Amino acid sequence: MASNENVVWVVADQQECNVLPVTFQLIGQARKLADELKTRVAVILLGNQVQRQADRLFAAGADRIYMGDDSQFADYQAGSYTEAIVDLTQKHQPQIMLLGSTPVGRELAPLLAAKLQTGLTAHCIELAINADGILDQKIPAYGGLITIVCPEKRPQMATVAQGVFPTPEMDETRKGEIIAIDVPPNISRGIETVEVVIEEPQGVPLETAPMVVAGGAGAGDKDGWNQIAQLSQELNAALGCTRPAVDEGWAELETMIGQSGKMVSPEVYVGVGLSGEQQHMVGIVGAKLMIAINSDKKSPVFEQVDYGIVDDCREFVPVLIEKIKKYREKKLTCS
Repeated sequence: MASNENVVWVVADQQECNVLPVTFQLIGQARKLADELKTRVAVILLGNQVQRQADRLFAAGADRIYMGDDSQFADYQAGSYTEAIVDLTQKHQPQIMLLGSTPVGRELAPLLAAKLQTGLTAHCIELAINADGILDQKIPAYGGLITIVCPEKRPQMATVAQGVFPTPEMDETRKGEIIAIDVPPNISRGIETVEVVIEEPQGVPLETAPMVVAGGAGAGDKDGWNQIAQLSQELNAALGCTRPAVDEGWAELETMIGQSGKMVSPEVYVGVGLSGEQQHMVGIVGAKLMIAINSDKKSPVFEQVDYGIVDDCREFVPVLIEKIKKYREKKLTCS
């Protein structure tokens, strides 16, 4: 059994030397787990010229940072990152390791789990310590939540999407310990990065949008989907979708909300032409106001929202868009 030090680990995810928001959210949750276990939180930070991020990690709740600040980690490489983290894990044997469900985390986590011969639960939406001191990892399935535990193997590993946990309040007075990772001169890379191209998101980013409009199969066709997209533009909202919209080719996979997609925490959520299946609804975390438009009055979505509109979205949405335009024109005239 591992020592009671640094028992909860978070693998930081950074892009262009800036730690991503999901890492701070994971540190906040790791802090709660560690306090219950009466232990500490450690963060693994790999990159090049990332040392300036240390204060922010401590402020979020970390006690120790294993710092791999080296040119060999300048660009994410599955081979080098896996080798460095596996080596560190085998030396210190943490009980829990958390990663963000990001493009990097979704590749890195299963590679680590395979090398460490331990279990991994993906897309968790709840994490808690049970009566036996084991991590309960909850994921949506079968119209509800199921709990997965890893009673014997260590570390207990889980990935969590951005927005599942709140960002903790930063305590700028917190300090911690930085331990430099001894990076082998010829650490395994496998491939070389020739160029990194980062696509700028179009419109309002889903993860940070105060308002989200999400469309589903009820759009009917591409024209119906375009109406939903226009509604999101008129409301200055981010546009999300359910799986059918992706399968039909109306929307990109990156805009899917739910169990296998993104988590959102908007002030206002508007679901258009979608049924409210659990796989989608688990992706909406803490929305303050939820509205649904669906032609089926028995649709399960109406059991999960504050306001429901029973109507064919293909007929209702164009009328709503015109009303919004007229309201905006009237408001501009009065001002």
